[in-house]
Amino acid sequence: MLLLSACAGAERQQEVEALSQKYAVPDEKQLIVYTSHKEEVYLPIIREFEERTGIWVELHTGGTTQMFSEVKEASKEGRCDIMFGGGIESYEAARDLFMPYVPQEKDVLDPDYVDDEGYWTPFTELPIVFVYNKKLVSFSEVPSTWSEIFDSKWKGQIAFADPNNSGTSYTILSTMEQLFKEEPKSLVPRFYQQLDGRILPSSGQVIPEVSDGSFLIGITLEETAKKAMDQYEDISMLYPEDGTSAVPDGCAMVKNAPHSYNAGKFIDFVVSYDTQRYALENFFRRSARRDIGSNRGNSETFIKFDVERSAREEEEVFSLWNALAGQEGE
Repeated sequence: MLLLSACAGAERQQEVEALSQKYAVPDEKQLIVYTSHKEEVYLPIIREFEERTGIWVELHTGGTTQMFSEVKEASKEGRCDIMFGGGIESYEAARDLFMPYVPQEKDVLDPDYVDDEGYWTPFTELPIVFVYNKKLVSFSEVPSTWSEIFDSKWKGQIAFADPNNSGTSYTILSTMEQLFKEEPKSLVPRFYQQLDGRILPSSGQVIPEVSDGSFLIGITLEETAKKAMDQYEDISMLYPEDGTSAVPDGCAMVKNAPHSYNAGKFIDFVVSYDTQRYALENFFRRSARRDIGSNRGNSETFIKFDVERSAREEEEVFSLWNALAGQEGE
């Protein structure tokens, strides 16, 4: 009992210290950020922002779908300033959640992915790529186009995460719809059938499952694939020859933000030259700025991704996907 009391006391003390720390900071030096980024991405950015501005950041983390849901509730009570992470098509679909802010350096951002009204701001551009287990699949066998992943030999062999838990998976579905000029009611069932019921719970499992041979190929972000190639010797990647998307993830000021001035500072910071250069050099991410390197390589073909179309189709895509998943579970 003494041990349990001691543990409970220690936990309570930590809570008290956290509250004391928060409320020792003046309100004008606070910022509340909800993010779906991984810790390796958000932590150095948040720490540098705090160091440079003296603004203390309260963090809430989780998957993209979870964070958007939590932001919606927090916004009603004025408990959130910033949503950071998740594809810009998700921001466009949830436009009513945000309030406009035009970053100071808007003119240097990629014009293909800038919202003129400022409801969201691009962070980094994220091409979609194919990955494969190079010990089990020879380069000559790897599907080189989106059409080829629908070949019968890849049925049940494609590592793909549930879009309910992965914003990347929704981007992948939208990319196929736009590239094939196909409606969701046709594409979603066709692709779902090709997965043969083998759907991963999170996008973080795509690389490990391909590496250990559970799946032969996978679809993921260029950033994730490049990091994996440094860690998993069995993994390689390629860009689809018929084109792919490079949709940015986003950042936006939440409606009823209690620290809106600081929220604007944060948006300016994440698209600043220093932060974008850091993301390029440390995260394998492509800058949303036109003055940092080249956002378009010579060996890749990128489609002009229709963000508004993707946002319009989101509800239909999820309805179709969940209906298929429900039928399978019966």
